[in-house]
Amino acid sequence: MYLIVRVTSSQEKITADILENKAKKTNIPVSSIILPAGMRGYVVLEGESENAIRDLIMNEPHVKGVLSRPLSAEELDKMLTVKQMSQEISVNDTVEFLSGPFKGYKAKVKKVDAAKDEITVELMDVAVPIPVTTKSNIARIIQKAEVV
Repeated sequence: MYLIVRVTSSQEKITADILENKAKKTNIPVSSIILPAGMRGYVVLEGESENAIRDLIMNEPHVKGVLSRPLSAEELDKMLTVKQMSQEISVNDTVEFLSGPFKGYKAKVKKVDAAKDEITVELMDVAVPIPVTTKSNIARIIQKAEVV
């Protein structure tokens, strides 16, 4: 049985460590603690029963509650599946950053390193164009380079 536990945001790792130590000391039958990527404020616990999981989280710091409905194995698989956006970024494409310190900035691609999944870009609309190397998954193509 899988249950989603609400915890204090940014305290997921600490809460998981606390729950893991408590489960080992008290022999509560909880078999896994999962920290799903992209789900801030939640931890997924797998245990023999709902009562075992509730015993584990009772009176623990950072635990805010349990979502009322248990997860099925299929729902958990969907939640943990990494969705890879496949986009072919090429030299001279114009991209926009989706996250990080340059979020919202547009840049022209100068170099693509597919092996490392990195791109080197020059930011547009800045006084001095400086090459910046970053992961390609934080940028999206807004204009493809013209093929000559």
